[in-house]
Amino acid sequence: MKAIIINEFGGTDKLINAELPIPKPGEQEVLVKVHALSINPVDTKTRAGKGMAGRLKTESPIILGWDISGEVTAVGSAVSDFKVGDEVFGMVNFPGHGKAYAEYVAAPAAHIALKPANVTHQQAAAATLAALTAYQALVKQIHLQKGQRILVHAAAGGVGHFVVQLAKHLGAYVIGTSSAANKEFVLGIGVDEHIDYKSQRFEDVVKDVDAVFDALGAETILRSIPVVKAGGHIVSIPTTVPEDVAAKAKEKDVNAFFFLVQSSGADMKIIADLLEKGILRPYVNHYDFSQMDIAHQQQETGGTRGKIVLTLP
Repeated sequence: MKAIIINEFGGTDKLINAELPIPKPGEQEVLVKVHALSINPVDTKTRAGKGMAGRLKTESPIILGWDISGEVTAVGSAVSDFKVGDEVFGMVNFPGHGKAYAEYVAAPAAHIALKPANVTHQQAAAATLAALTAYQALVKQIHLQKGQRILVHAAAGGVGHFVVQLAKHLGAYVIGTSSAANKEFVLGIGVDEHIDYKSQRFEDVVKDVDAVFDALGAETILRSIPVVKAGGHIVSIPTTVPEDVAAKAKEKDVNAFFFLVQSSGADMKIIADLLEKGILRPYVNHYDFSQMDIAHQQQETGGTRGKIVLTLP
C-alpha cells in the first residue's frame, strides 16, 4: 500500500512517500481502506518534533495522522459490530500511533462508527478529531447548558467551527472571534456575536461569559480570565495552562485547564447522529493525498477556514 512516513522530525521535506505492507487487523480491529483523511495542528507539530513526537519517537517508521473515513475490508475475530463493506469513520488510536497517512489502516473497532449515508467520506473525515474535541470539551468537560454564554476563539478554525455549531445546538449564546474575512462564515454557522480579533480586543467587549474555548494558546488564556464569570471555565486545547495563569484564574474562581481529546467509538456514534441530522456541517478544504506537503504548509499558516481533508484514490 501507499503510505506517507517520516523517519525523522523536521519540515515538510521529511514527509516521504513509501510502499508498506498492508497491515493485518488484530482480533479487536478492523482493516479500513481509507477514502479520505484529515489533518490537524497536532499533525504538523508532531512532524516538526513537538505535539505527539515524544510518544512516537521510538516508532519506526512513523506514520502520522489519526482521522480517517473509509470502507471495512477485513474484521478481527473478536469484532461483531462491523462487517466487510461497512463505511466507517473515526479518530484512530489518539494520542498514540494512528498511522492514518496510508491506503489501509488497522483501526480498533472501539474507536470508529458507521458513516452516515448522507455524508461524504471527506465530510466524515473532517468530523473526527476536531468534532470529537468539541463534543468532549463542551458536553463532558464543561457541561455547557442552554442559555449559557460561551466565547469561542478562532471560531472559523477546524475545531472552532464545530464548537460553534455544537454550542448552538446545546442552546448557548455564542460569541466568536475570527478575522473580518471570516465574519460572514462564522455568523452563518451560528455565531450570535462576532469579534474581529485584528481590530478589537475581545476583553474590551466581552464580559460575564460562562465559558471560553481556546484554540490559540497561553496568552489568550490569560487575557480571557477577566471575561469569565465566577464558577466558569476556560478550556484550552493547544497548550497546557501555565501554573501562574491557572493560579490567576483560580483567584477569580475560574477553572482554566488543558484538554486532550481521546479516541471513542461511542462518542463517534453521537457525532455520526449529529452529522446525519445536519446539526454538524463540516467545512472542507480539499486536497489530494499526493499533496500532503502542501496541506501541511497550509495547516501551519493557522488561517485555514474549517478542515483540511485529503482524498485517496
